[in-house]
Amino acid sequence: MNTTDRSPSTFFSSSSSRFHVSLPSRAVFAVPDGAGVGIECRSGAVWITLDRDPRDIVLGPGERFESTEHRRVLVSALESSCISVSDAQPAALPNPASRARARVRSPWRLALHGLSPA
Repeated sequence: MNTTDRSPSTFFSSSSSRFHVSLPSRAVFAVPDGAGVGIECRSGAVWITLDRDPRDIVLGPGERFESTEHRRVLVSALESSCISVSDAQPAALPNPASRARARVRSPWRLALHGLSPA
């Protein structure tokens, strides 16, 4: 693998509700809706953040985090890592219709003035 490539690679196991993701150092893996999703660090170290949640969760090998909230989950590799993502409920899968609604009612959009925070 090219050492400058920072994109995650995904491997599916025999169980349909679990897959493994290899993350190069500083790569980010996103779960659009983390409700019902478990993330286990198999090797390396990862930093997990959730939208609108002040906690920072750091996992080492063998440690697991389970999300119950309908929030985006970002998994950042602090070093070359492998994670397992399991128990994904249908709500955790991207829904193109909800993505279209999110563009219309984005909390980052100041509709009255046509401004955005960036």
